[in-house]
Amino acid sequence: MSPLRTPFGTVARFGGERTRSLLRFAGARSHLLPRLRGRASVAAAALAACVALGACAGPRSLPTEARTELAPSGTLRAAINFGNPVLAQKDPATGAARGVSVDLARELGRRLGVPVELVLFDAAGKVSAAAQEGRWDVAFLAIDPERAAEIAFTAPYVLIEGTYLVRADSPLRAIADVDRAGVRVAVGNKSAYDLFLARTLRTAQLVRAPTSQASIELFLSERLDAAAGVRQPLMQFAATHPGLRVLDGRFMAIEQAMGTPKRNAAGARFLYAFIEEMKASGFVAQALARSGQGEATVAPPAR
Repeated sequence: MSPLRTPFGTVARFGGERTRSLLRFAGARSHLLPRLRGRASVAAAALAACVALGACAGPRSLPTEARTELAPSGTLRAAINFGNPVLAQKDPATGAARGVSVDLARELGRRLGVPVELVLFDAAGKVSAAAQEGRWDVAFLAIDPERAAEIAFTAPYVLIEGTYLVRADSPLRAIADVDRAGVRVAVGNKSAYDLFLARTLRTAQLVRAPTSQASIELFLSERLDAAAGVRQPLMQFAATHPGLRVLDGRFMAIEQAMGTPKRNAAGARFLYAFIEEMKASGFVAQALARSGQGEATVAPPAR
């Protein structure tokens, strides 16, 4: 029987890992998978999964259209945010960018058949602002309604927690304690947690710094009551500063996703299916482990 061709390439053997991945991330669209038997049924099911995700505009036409939208210059420009060390870090020996977002960008470039240029930023707010300037083709950002006005997001590929760093003797013991009159919270300007807390805090005051790292410095220098941020880097910082601690619990679940400018409709569909395959195949989990972020949570299949 001839191979099954998909926007991701050729499934050489029915029942192989690529086909199983398509079936797994079809998830809630299982009503599209007929109860058929035999090798032909597996091929039909995999194709139905692809169609369910809106990724099968044709075995050849979609990659070409997606390549045109995602890499209009012939090079895929991928925005990398060092402000979130779970996703991207600088190699301590070489200074080169590494991490799950870097690995995903390079794999996407390989799929599209184009070179990859990493466009580096030190804060998520600067990445989202650069979308209007046309400085990147794809980006790695937390999903947020404000950002979604300009950016088409995939489903998340990593879930991380937003929480607070406080002093060891702070009266703040729980997440709910922070939203009180007179409490001042340091936050990275236009970070995902800044956008979220600006909508949800009722009485506490946000004090903004240019980047997430600078917000911790601001928290210390101005003796603010708390610093908002991603749990993992806050825990690492507290571990080397005995006078600090991180609150249990979270004020938000931060959904990290890939995005492209909203005008790229075909490109956005391709990215959505690409991310689902990367989660299902174990690529995301392996990339996190390679960069020392194995404790981060891989997002479940999209529903």
